[in-house]
Amino acid sequence: MIHIRGIDHLVLRVADLDAMLQFYCGALGCSIERRNDDIGLVQLRAGRSLIDLVPVSGRLGQAGGAAPGREGRNLDHFCLRVEPFDEPAIRAGLSRLGIAVGPLATRNGAQGEGPSLYIIDPEGNAVELKGPAHAPSRRAADPGAAAG
Repeated sequence: MIHIRGIDHLVLRVADLDAMLQFYCGALGCSIERRNDDIGLVQLRAGRSLIDLVPVSGRLGQAGGAAPGREGRNLDHFCLRVEPFDEPAIRAGLSRLGIAVGPLATRNGAQGEGPSLYIIDPEGNAVELKGPAHAPSRRAADPGAAAG
């Protein structure tokens, strides 16, 4: 029914953006792919995938409730790359299993913008199912570009 190709991206809610950038970029070698301070989003290239950092002080981070810690979650959602992406078939199959499927939307991912759907797992984690990009980003086509 659904064929997962891999993890497209993870979205982490962060309390200290500078420390997280130092860790992921300075220590692990990720690079900043895209930044949108208006909504509170920094996307880091991690090979063929992305790690999105959303400060809890920003618009996106505030939507997740308490800050990361003992009582708060730091994973906003993770995204699975699905191909082929047959939205009606995916929706029908999941609905038969009693899984509610959110509206279809175009969202940015590791390979560029493309179709996606949200579902919630039994523990309350948001899972994005992402189809192929409409037009792949330049950096996504060259995973080695992340090292530079």
